[in-house]
Amino acid sequence: MAHGLYRGTMRLLLHLLKYDGMEPVAPRLGALMAEQLSGLADLPAKMLVVPVPLFRAKRRQRGFNQAELLARGLLEAMRRIRPDWEGDLAARVLARQRATESQAGLSLSRRQRNLRGAFFVPDPELVRGRDVLLIDDIYTTGATARACSQALKRADASCVWVATVARAQRHEIELRGPKAVQDGAGEKPGQEDYGEVALWDAGGTVQ
Repeated sequence: MAHGLYRGTMRLLLHLLKYDGMEPVAPRLGALMAEQLSGLADLPAKMLVVPVPLFRAKRRQRGFNQAELLARGLLEAMRRIRPDWEGDLAARVLARQRATESQAGLSLSRRQRNLRGAFFVPDPELVRGRDVLLIDDIYTTGATARACSQALKRADASCVWVATVARAQRHEIELRGPKAVQDGAGEKPGQEDYGEVALWDAGGTVQ
């Protein structure tokens, strides 16, 4: 599930959060995800909410994990919008065990190789049998979602759902490449498309 397309104002807000450290943006973006998530009739009633982790050196450098901030914003909004739904934040359930090359500019196959073996679950008992909601900022090619979901499924998670603030359009990835999409080449602020919910299957492990 994605709230909107990665362009215009949406891209600007994510850049402010991720690269300029504007942490107050996160609760609003998390609330936008919650609005879409709350409308899914088949959403499990109780879920483990897992942000995509950063490698510890990157976390120290940035000072925060944007996916964790988005997850907290989503949970806060879901408690208001859908109080019958139970979400438990599990920010340490999934770990990144090595530094990886920046995904920007890499093809799908190189992204997959770059992330191979990067994620693991230190304590599988915390995940076993649980429905998991994986949170990230942008869905570009699905390589990160797939790698994280595979690690969670290896730890016997019941199912893994993926929610992001934004997703890149497939034809933009093919024509402009992942780096151009993430950099927002050719986009003008204000060109937003907030009305779309995207559901996808990332290699058979993500709903």
